[in-house]
Order: sequence, then C-alpha cells, then structure tokens
Amino acid sequence: MASSNIFFIIAIVAFFAVPSCLATEFTVGDEKGWSLDFDYQSWAAGKEFHVGDKLVFNYRAGAHNVIGVSGIEFQQCQASSNNTVRSTGNDVITLSTPGRKWYICGVPGHCAARNMKLNITVLAQVGSPATAPGSPTSPSAATPNVAFSFYGWIAVMVSFIGLVFV
Repeated sequence: MASSNIFFIIAIVAFFAVPSCLATEFTVGDEKGWSLDFDYQSWAAGKEFHVGDKLVFNYRAGAHNVIGVSGIEFQQCQASSNNTVRSTGNDVITLSTPGRKWYICGVPGHCAARNMKLNITVLAQVGSPATAPGSPTSPSAATPNVAFSFYGWIAVMVSFIGLVFV
C-alpha cells in the first residue's frame, strides 16, 4: 500500500512539475538578433509566449539597448527615466507575468526610425489555473500544448500502473 501511495505522489509531482520544464527560450530576431530595420512584429507573429519563457536579446554591446516600456511609451518610442535599461549585448528577460509586454531600443532614432521595438502578449504558465479551457489567456484556445498533454498522460499512466500492480 505504501508503494502505491509513493507512485501516486510521484505522478502528481510529475504532472505539476512538467510545465516548468517546458519553458522556451526565444532569441529575439533569431540569427539577426536585436538590430536595426528588422520586423519584430512579424518575428513574434504565430509564437506563443508563456510565463516562465525567456527572451534573449543579442546585439553588439554599446550599439543598442533593451528597455521594457508601457504601451504609451512603446507607441511614442520614448522610455521614462525610471525604466530599466539593459545594455549587456546578451540580455535575458524572463517573462514573469501574463499580459502585454513592450520593448524598445532607447538609442535615439533606433525605435521610431529603424523599427527596433517588440510587442508581445504573454500567456499564463501552462498548467496554471488561469489556463483553464475557455479562459481568455488559455493556450488551448489558440493551439493545444501537445507536450503538456503527453507528459500529463504519462503521469496518469504511471500512477495507474503503480496503483494496480504494486
């Protein structure tokens, strides 16, 4: 009986731990990186960003920077003085909350004239209560998360085998 309880506990832990292992690292602009005259909105189109995913901004240090801004600042291509400026050339931003996110290059002329700006929508973490089917931020409303379903079924099957055979 104790062994079946252990299998059940392992299955539950696996079921809830798997989503954190599914975080994706997105290199903004892919091989072009964070650079001038690139269409970042087209790059982001069709991608699903979730809480826990990471954005990697690659560029030559000193040539550009990355600033997380508000929607109004994004439209105006201007950041307020209290925004965090990242300038390492390999900036990694972990998406920690769901919702709209806006990023610009704060070097004069790079955002407005040269299109160095990115606007994305971050969905709730896969498996969180906010991703219940039918909720507005549900990833299943757009495309099903096959990996999560697969690992979820594996956890259920391991639990079932543990209960039946042990």
